[in-house]
Amino acid sequence: MTPDRSVEQAAGERPLAGRRVAEVLATSTGGVGTHVRAVLPAVRAAGADVLVCGAAATEELFGFRRAGAEFTPVGISAGLAPAADARAVLELRRALAGADLVHAHGLRAGLVAAAALRVPGVARRPLVITLHNALPEGGGLRRRVLAAAERATVRGADVVLAASDDLADNARRLGARDVRTAPVSAPALPPATRTREQVRAELGVTGARPLVVAVGRLHPQKGYDVLLDAASAWAGDGGPLVAIAGDGPLEHELRDRITAERLPVLLLGRRDDVADLLAAADLCVLPSRWEARSLTAQEALRAGTPLVATRTGGLPGLLGDAAELVPAGDAPALAAAVTGVLGDPARARALAEAGLAQARTWPDEAATARTLVAVYRELLGPPGGGP
Repeated sequence: MTPDRSVEQAAGERPLAGRRVAEVLATSTGGVGTHVRAVLPAVRAAGADVLVCGAAATEELFGFRRAGAEFTPVGISAGLAPAADARAVLELRRALAGADLVHAHGLRAGLVAAAALRVPGVARRPLVITLHNALPEGGGLRRRVLAAAERATVRGADVVLAASDDLADNARRLGARDVRTAPVSAPALPPATRTREQVRAELGVTGARPLVVAVGRLHPQKGYDVLLDAASAWAGDGGPLVAIAGDGPLEHELRDRITAERLPVLLLGRRDDVADLLAAADLCVLPSRWEARSLTAQEALRAGTPLVATRTGGLPGLLGDAAELVPAGDAPALAAAVTGVLGDPARARALAEAGLAQARTWPDEAATARTLVAVYRELLGPPGGGP
């Protein structure tokens, strides 16, 4: 085999051979951490040494080291914290020594990574940023600071990957030089380990009472206050029971309201049996104020569970006609859609079948990972060469 042929084969089979790639994320308990963990095997299989930088608690939750990556704790918070950000920049700058390419996941990680890479006298290294979420709605100083940080961050990236078309359009408006929509795929859930009857009995669901399941962090973006408003419309004997799997900053507030108003809602905390819950559910509900490419929505459709979701962000494009969509923040519309689907078995079956068909059109984890490897290879050049 000639030397040129050896290089060509290495580029095809291990296109990142000899490269060191750093994946950077802020504190995460949900989709971002899940996504980073899911793509690590493919990046390593492409030949790269992989370093993950993020909160120690995020490593404990997702196990990046178990996926073969190195891990360096860097305290990038999920919210604005100038003093902590300054420390994080210094920590990350030290951690990135020797990295050939940096991929920051989320605006907060992107802001810190862009600052950490600005080192006088050191050659600039490629920066990729994946946008997973939109800025929170509202005004005020905090919103203006975040907007300015968003503009500076996306303009400083070599490539911006957006989890949905609306995020991509916004990045282009802000002046990003190279923007691409790169859907984030939900990892396949493990098979259910319990029967529908066993799960329903555990939750106290008796007889023909419908079970509605929601999955996601207890955070204002997820719209659980709207879901509780909707649940108050069907409170009473025989109405659906709502089971919410997830934890987060609103847990005490939601629990207090559920108790005070005697709402038919259970807070289950963080769960590792989402497959069991979806298999036992008559309906999945996603009341979010905004989503890019919701992992919960993907999991529900793949499980064949009818879905009621909000018409926001990237959800219409993701779901098509395979879910019942309602306006975000509209509790009466959400209540009517949930009770309407539960009361119409033919409609529920049609949604379940359409969901399975829609899910077959989505890229899987492997395709998502191949997209990242191709972007890294494009920015770094062939193995053995310079960037």
